Amino acid sequence: MSTIVFFPEGAYGPTNNCVGIGQVLQERGHRVVFVVEESFAGTLEAQGFEERHVRLAPPPEAEEAPGQFWKDFIRDTAPVFRKPTVEQLAEFVEPTFRALCDGARYADDRLREIFAELEPAAIVEDNVVAFPAVKHSGAPWVRIVSCNPLEVKDPAIPPVFSGYPADDPSGWEAFRREYLRALGPLHAEFSAFCEERGAGPLPEGDLIHASEHLNLYVYPAELDYARAAPLGPTWQRVDTCVRRSSDTYEPPAGDEPLVYLSLGSLGSADVELMRRLVELLADAPYRFVVSKGPQAGEYELAPNMTGAEYLPQPAILPQVDLVITHGGNNTTTECFHFGKPLVVLPIFWDQYDNAQRVHETGFGVRLPTYELDRGELHGAIARLLDDSALHARLAAITARAQGSPGTVRAAGLIERLL
Repeated sequence: MSTIVFFPEGAYGPTNNCVGIGQVLQERGHRVVFVVEESFAGTLEAQGFEERHVRLAPPPEAEEAPGQFWKDFIRDTAPVFRKPTVEQLAEFVEPTFRALCDGARYADDRLREIFAELEPAAIVEDNVVAFPAVKHSGAPWVRIVSCNPLEVKDPAIPPVFSGYPADDPSGWEAFRREYLRALGPLHAEFSAFCEERGAGPLPEGDLIHASEHLNLYVYPAELDYARAAPLGPTWQRVDTCVRRSSDTYEPPAGDEPLVYLSLGSLGSADVELMRRLVELLADAPYRFVVSKGPQAGEYELAPNMTGAEYLPQPAILPQVDLVITHGGNNTTTECFHFGKPLVVLPIFWDQYDNAQRVHETGFGVRLPTYELDRGELHGAIARLLDDSALHARLAAITARAQGSPGTVRAAGLIERLL
């Protein structure tokens, strides 16, 4: 038996991906330990794993809910999401990365203590900034990219966070220049910190190293990008990474098509947007299941809707006919795992990239989140529900993804590393 440590970002998407892989490794006899941000304490133990806790900032005066820092951050920066992606680089992307880098600095000593105690045979991390303690541990380590794979840059593919089309490079270079300008000072500061802590300098434009051992990225083959240079042998794609869950869900009664609406735990913190979507869909001839999110008490659902603050998404997706989503990588890849067409309303980060990729590959429709009108939303839903050729394409992907689960593939690659 080997001790394998998972260290995901303090958000539900990366954590749930790691849970799926950890379940397989645990069943194969390994000791699986999750290092989680302190507000997540108990959530991994409830799923049968050991936990170790780390803080990314000084303790708050009052008890906080899991991921509360990011919920508050999203709420306070929501006005920026209404701006073009190139303007979001300085006003949202850089502050978000800066907060993450500050967390890495704050947590480094505690992480070193944890890794020294556990003496892991491997560390699996799913983060978007470097944590020098991972490399300092001396254990083989695995980087998981559970955001859009544009995060791994290449001149033949659009710049990450842009939402730009793959067949029109006209705006790519200007966006890349603004990215380097907006993040340049932070990159220099954080690269110096990584060197100081023994992890080595960061690659240009990146705030995290690639692993010299194994790198996994989660994206269906049908969505993946054609690169100028193939990724090296340490890089492996996993189509989907869906955890097993014992949760069940009873859908609302009725014969109308069933639509799932989820903007993720962070996107749904924008109460104004959630209220607007409820208004637009209130007279649609469908049943809706709504993941209301952390501000659930701040708005009411329409009569054709049911929902709650948090819902068991893996139990719901097999039962619905279509998904309206923010385009987070976790929800996007889960929709392919279960064969569901998507209406994508991007809000921030890589959601614009996933929305564009889903749209240009024909697996769904990207719509303007904050300029949305009733006619285009209802029309997109109707077209996707009636597209039998699309349903057949998705069914083929689902058969492959479920027949050869990405969680099992990832677990096998990690075992080979041991």
